[in-house]
Amino acid sequence: MKNFTIQNVLRACKGQWLGDASALGTELTAVTTDSRTVTPGCLFAAIPGERVDGHDFIAQSLEKGAACAICQRVPDGGKGNLILVPDTVAALQAAAGFYRAQFDIPVLGITGSVGKTTAKEMTASVLGQHFRVHKTAGNFNNDLGVPITLFGLNETHEAAVVEMGVSHPGDMERLAEMVRPTMALYTVIGHAHLEFLKSREGILAEKSVMNRFLPPDGYVLYNGDDDLLAAMPGKQHMLSFGMGAGCDVRAEHVRLEKDGTTRCTVVLGPRSIDIRIPAYGEHMVYAALEGAAAGFVLGLSDEEIIRGIAQYEPVGRRARRIETGCLTIIDDCYNANPTSVASAIRSLSRCVGRKVCILGDMLELGDDAPALHYQTGELARACGIDLVITAGSLAAEIARGAAQRQNRFVDRAALIAALPTLLRRGDNVLVKASRSMQFEEITAALEKMEL
Repeated sequence: MKNFTIQNVLRACKGQWLGDASALGTELTAVTTDSRTVTPGCLFAAIPGERVDGHDFIAQSLEKGAACAICQRVPDGGKGNLILVPDTVAALQAAAGFYRAQFDIPVLGITGSVGKTTAKEMTASVLGQHFRVHKTAGNFNNDLGVPITLFGLNETHEAAVVEMGVSHPGDMERLAEMVRPTMALYTVIGHAHLEFLKSREGILAEKSVMNRFLPPDGYVLYNGDDDLLAAMPGKQHMLSFGMGAGCDVRAEHVRLEKDGTTRCTVVLGPRSIDIRIPAYGEHMVYAALEGAAAGFVLGLSDEEIIRGIAQYEPVGRRARRIETGCLTIIDDCYNANPTSVASAIRSLSRCVGRKVCILGDMLELGDDAPALHYQTGELARACGIDLVITAGSLAAEIARGAAQRQNRFVDRAALIAALPTLLRRGDNVLVKASRSMQFEEITAALEKMEL
């Protein structure tokens, strides 16, 4: 790690040193919050949790070779090098902010209601054709995940892509103060975390706090097809992307291929690039535009952008296309909210053949949840979806909005039992719901189905 001594951590988090003064100059080798991953010379951060308290593992971590531990209480019989602070997570964030400041490299901060992880993977793939890129692992995008991401930077990195997720007022200020992005990317402002941020306008107000931490010559990349983002003020260089004619970076001639890939032409002024996206869906076009926009700003060639988009690899259960021999399954069980489901429905409507949606409850939508589910059903009907099947109490409103009440089920088991009578050979089947609905069980049943 770069210039990351115990003394510097102590100063950054304004903690109290309890240990050997001669150890303050020790260079820390890594940071971990998991005692199982402690390595010699690392900093162990003791995080109190609902089920496990990291303070109970301080002694074990020091015995395994941790150079010191940062904690908010001294464990019984505690000995060794300790930094005592009022709040371990806040102290870790302060230390991460100090560490980030050691690197004078392009840093792209990514936020939005949906598509953050896909945008992160795509932009990292594109920028990786020109730079040595550090990126957020998985979806470590919260108060604890972001500092862990920043601690992964090292002197070989030439750029960083950091995913930043918020759900409460004040979240973005803490994250952006650590990350200090040189570029900001906004995917879309949709209906998510409404119980805390109340409205789409509230979501935008919270997320756009990131702009306050950009340098004056920084860039804001934003979805110009999103009504709220299109009207977002900004003092930096503003560059829009989307499918609308008014977007700076736009996609033309979009087509979903039979092999599950997506093709389009990306245009920026006189530049025109034909690209192939190795994934399915309308949302992937936006991801490609995000990657291209970041590449344009940082000076990548057309060939580098084309290659980076082509090398994108889908993450988790995000629009995973499965051919079983009798069905084409779009497994999109990672998570769901009205914005992401709407995009998935529109993508499905482009498919050739009968189109089937299997949808479940979308959670964390606050008081508007029933109306938002009903509107999703209306969209499915307007898009010409042939069959809408639902499970869950809220999803029943989707079936009602789609005028297909006969295909609503109380739970996954009842839905799965009915599938052989509802589906036909050759169907295109979208499976999507909030993660806690466990719709991956439905996908597994579809994969085994013979029609």
